[in-house]
Amino acid sequence: MLKWMPACLFALALTGCLNGSKPQQHVTLPAFCTTPDGMAIDSQGRLVIACPNFADPTKPACLLRIAKPGEAAYRWVNVPAMTETGVAAPMGIDFGPEGDLYVCDNQGWSGSPQGQFKGRLLKLTFANNTIESVTVIASGMEHPNGVRVRGNDIYVTQSMLSKVKAPSGKLVSAVYRFKRGDKNIRLTNTLSDTSLLATFETQNPYCQYGVDGLVFDSKGALFVGNFGDGTLHKLTFDAAGKVISNTLFAKTDFDTRLDPKTPDFLLQATQAKMRTTDGICIDAQDNLYVADFSNNAIAKVTPAGIISVVWQNGDNDGATGLLNQPGEPIVWKGKLIVSNFDAVFGTNNPDKVNTRHDTPCTLSVLPLN
Repeated sequence: MLKWMPACLFALALTGCLNGSKPQQHVTLPAFCTTPDGMAIDSQGRLVIACPNFADPTKPACLLRIAKPGEAAYRWVNVPAMTETGVAAPMGIDFGPEGDLYVCDNQGWSGSPQGQFKGRLLKLTFANNTIESVTVIASGMEHPNGVRVRGNDIYVTQSMLSKVKAPSGKLVSAVYRFKRGDKNIRLTNTLSDTSLLATFETQNPYCQYGVDGLVFDSKGALFVGNFGDGTLHKLTFDAAGKVISNTLFAKTDFDTRLDPKTPDFLLQATQAKMRTTDGICIDAQDNLYVADFSNNAIAKVTPAGIISVVWQNGDNDGATGLLNQPGEPIVWKGKLIVSNFDAVFGTNNPDKVNTRHDTPCTLSVLPLN
């Protein structure tokens, strides 16, 4: 990994090949997409990107689509705004077996009191390339973030459950499970929610942000990333779908007790493998790929739990395809596509490599290795 160095060399030294080739620019996104996030592949093999547009709320949240590599991204549909708040906030997305799209509408992500506890899990049904119907599966959610559909079940992460008080005082987050046929479930965001599947506690005192990305492997195990702790957890199930184990699968080598206000914090933090775990995807060999959001990196975790860094770079504008606060990876057409979220920065987040929002926004592409 990187060696200790003077701060003036920080940005240069971060940009380099670790275990993979330099990322290229997969596509420049249209100006009406200022914050690309979740991605999914539809039944025709097209790549769909959720754009909550947190960096510019004046632009309506939408879904983009790319038919095949090398082609431009185009607006598919706008995501219907919530009547109470006047906005939509699509983050994690996933298609069901019938072609419906399940969307985490994270109304509370911006921190606005207007959207607090108004998050929803939506099912969008399409006809002739337009939204035919919107079904609210669950509402009243504090922070719905990632979603995966498996069989008749929908698994959703809630990155914050502030109403649940851990004995330690640390943040609690959770995975919920719903049925595809569920409608209008009103959540309390407490342990009394019958859809609650598993809870997690984030130990990092300086990054109290919980479970985020999730993905199933070929054997049916569910892997969940705890963002602040830089950990991956593995859940296994019995034949009836009951959780029979919830174990730590992989963990960053970074000491999360280090205060971000420490001089040269980032010089130490960016030497770590998988410091944060945002979106997660998996390849045919069950290797996990993790968006290390805070380190501007993509990590790879083997089925044996061995972590390596595929690529990492310093702060940049993403114009050449370099990682610009990666939010989610996905395997598409034999390559690793990465959405560059690029919307968290500033003095309130001194642990992040990213320092500003840049336009135009981009998707990066890396070879699988």
